Amino acid sequence: MKKLIASLIVLLAAPVAAQDLAQPATEGGVVETEFQAEGGLTGATTDESDWADLGIAIPGFAADRDVATPANANGTAALGREIARVITANLQNNGLFKPVGPNSLPQPSFAEITAPAWGNWRGRGAEMLVHGYVRARADGRLVVGCYLYDVALRDELVREGWVVPPADWRRAAHKCSDIIYARLTGESPFFDSRIAYIAETGPKDRRVKRLAIMDSDGANHRFLTLGSATALTPRYSPDYKRLLYLSYVDGNPRIYVYDIGTGRQTLVTQSTNPTFAPRWSPDGRYILYSMAIAGNTDIYRVPATGGQSVRLTDTPGIDIGGSYSPDGKQIVFESDRSGSQQCYVMNADGTNQRRISFGGGRCATPEWSPRGDQIAFTRIAGDFNIAVMSPNGRNVRALTNGWQDEGPTWAPNGRIVQFFRTERNTGKSALWQVDLTGRNERKLPTPVDGSDPAWGPILP
Repeated sequence: MKKLIASLIVLLAAPVAAQDLAQPATEGGVVETEFQAEGGLTGATTDESDWADLGIAIPGFAADRDVATPANANGTAALGREIARVITANLQNNGLFKPVGPNSLPQPSFAEITAPAWGNWRGRGAEMLVHGYVRARADGRLVVGCYLYDVALRDELVREGWVVPPADWRRAAHKCSDIIYARLTGESPFFDSRIAYIAETGPKDRRVKRLAIMDSDGANHRFLTLGSATALTPRYSPDYKRLLYLSYVDGNPRIYVYDIGTGRQTLVTQSTNPTFAPRWSPDGRYILYSMAIAGNTDIYRVPATGGQSVRLTDTPGIDIGGSYSPDGKQIVFESDRSGSQQCYVMNADGTNQRRISFGGGRCATPEWSPRGDQIAFTRIAGDFNIAVMSPNGRNVRALTNGWQDEGPTWAPNGRIVQFFRTERNTGKSALWQVDLTGRNERKLPTPVDGSDPAWGPILP
C-alpha cells in the first residue's frame, strides 16, 4: 500500500500555486485559502483497509520574528512549535501515519518554509515533510501557512493559509491537519470538527450528567449545563449553532434545543408525554424524535421551526432511535416489534418499513454513516459491542470487544466511529474511538467521565 500511495502521489501532484505563502502578507491582506490538491488516492466508499504507516516529519512552524501574542505567552516562535505538536497528535491518532513531532526534529528557518533544506530530512524515515509558519499581524490576528512536501521527489504537494484570531490558532492547526489528511488519503477530513457529549461525575447511583462540547481532539472543553437536571443524547445541528438533547428538567424526559450562542433553550414539542432520542435531518429542517403514549413508543418528525408533528411508525412496542441516511431519503431505527431489539429501515415518510438485522444478538442505537454505505450500531450478544453493517443488514462486523461499548457516532469522513465504554462494576464511562479496521482504538481525553458522544460535521 505504501508503494501505491507513493506512486499515486507522483501522478496527482499539483503544480505549485503562484502565491508564495512564505512571503509575509501585506497588512490587511489575506493569504490564499484555495485547496490546491486535484484529488487524493481513492474514496468513493468507506475504506476499511489497514493503510500503510506513512512517515511524516512535522518540525516547528517558523516565525518571521518572535513577538508576543495572546495565543502564546512565550511568543510566535513557541506558538509555531505548539501548532506542529497539535498536527502531530492529530495525524498520530488514526492508525494511518507515523508522524514525528517538533521536539526531535531540526527547526527550519523562515526562509526554508518554501525552500526546504532537503539534506536535513533524508535518512530520517520520513517520506513526507510538513512545513509552516506563523506571523503576528498588526491588527492582532495571526497568519498561519501550511505546506506538505514529498521528501523523495522534493516536490510540494499542497499549500494553504489562514488568517485567524489568536483564540483560533488551534483551528489553523486542525485545518492544516485536514489538508494533509485529505491530500494523502483522498478522503474527506475530520479534524476541524467538534464533539458533544454527556459529562458524568459522582457515584454510580447518583451520577450527575451535564451537557458538554469540545474540539475533536478534546481541547476547548466547555460545560453547557449545570447538572441540576440529567442530560442525555446530544446531537449537533448541521450548522453547529444548536444542540438537540434530552433533559429531565421537569422530571420527565423531554427534548430541548440548546442555542450555543445564547444559552436559550426551547422545547421541541409541548406534549406532556415523554420524548427522547432526538436527531436532526441532514439539512437541519426537521427533528426526528420518539414519544411514548400509553406504553407504546413511536417515531415522529417535526419541523425544526416548530409545527405539527408527523407520526412515522405505528406498531405495538418500542420504535426508537431514528437516524437519517445522508441524502435524507431513509431512516434507520430500532424496534422490538419482532420480540427483541432489532434494526429496521424505512423511507423518510415512514413507508416501506423493513427489518435489516437478523444475525445473533440484538441491534440497538443504529447510526447511518455520513457516506451512506455503512450503519454503525450497538450489537448486544452477551456483552455490548460496536459493529457495522451494510444498509441492507449484510456484512456485519464487530469493531470492538469491550464489556459495554455503546452509542456509536461517526466522524465526518465516515472512517472512525466514536462510542462510550463503561467499566465493569464501577459504572465509570469514557469516550473511545475505533477505525473501520477495528485495530486502532483510542481513548479520548475528557476532564471527567463521558458518555453519549455526538460527532458534528466539519466546521463551516
